[in-house]
Amino acid sequence: MKNVSSRVDRNFQRAYSSFQTGYGRPLLAKMSADNTLGSLAAELAVDEPDAANSEDSAHDLRMGAVVRAFRGARGWPIAELASRTGLSVGMISQIERGLSTPSLRSLRLLSAALEAPIAHFFDPPTTTAAPVSPHIVRVEDRQSLQLNKTGVVKMSLVPPGGETVEMWEFRIAPNGSSGGDLLNQEGEKAGVVLAGRINLWIDNTPTVLKIGDSFRFSSLLQHKLENPFKDEARIIWVVTPPIRRA
Repeated sequence: MKNVSSRVDRNFQRAYSSFQTGYGRPLLAKMSADNTLGSLAAELAVDEPDAANSEDSAHDLRMGAVVRAFRGARGWPIAELASRTGLSVGMISQIERGLSTPSLRSLRLLSAALEAPIAHFFDPPTTTAAPVSPHIVRVEDRQSLQLNKTGVVKMSLVPPGGETVEMWEFRIAPNGSSGGDLLNQEGEKAGVVLAGRINLWIDNTPTVLKIGDSFRFSSLLQHKLENPFKDEARIIWVVTPPIRRA
């Protein structure tokens, strides 16, 4: 079973890396004979929306491709993933086809159900230079996740592969939020506001936080972020433990 899983992951990484750089279709088509990702190749080649040239659509298409790749590699129909996440079949179908931007809550649910590190949903670094160290992330090497339709940009501040902590910078546009629903999961969260103001909801209670304010709480408490103010907000967001693959 472990060998099969490793092969699926290697195949997915080849397809995903190529898809990110714009050459995904030929590779995915070439992989169509592979039992692990064969049906996925044909689907990714045809299910692009008309607005695929726009920046937002490119982000949505890539995230959708990642979700579909992990689901296909596990041999799950959409209904199975819907059952495991609590998201509707229609919503997952739209996400996979790049027709809908998932909220942070939806991404967390998908990440946990698929046992896929959330970093897989991120855009690649803007530079192709080799990392200066496995322990350091240069600002130009940050991976980002742009949820433009919900007004959130999420940037990873730590190198991949850590076992105990995630750390992000969130940039939340005016009227942006982590989603309409309150989140809850295992672990703890902490952070500090770098710029602007946010409403941090914890256990159904909102609190306005300004520059320099910090926080920590159990992730089991329902929570969400929102920015109802006129200026962009920036916060450091720490999660422990991160969602890991089995």
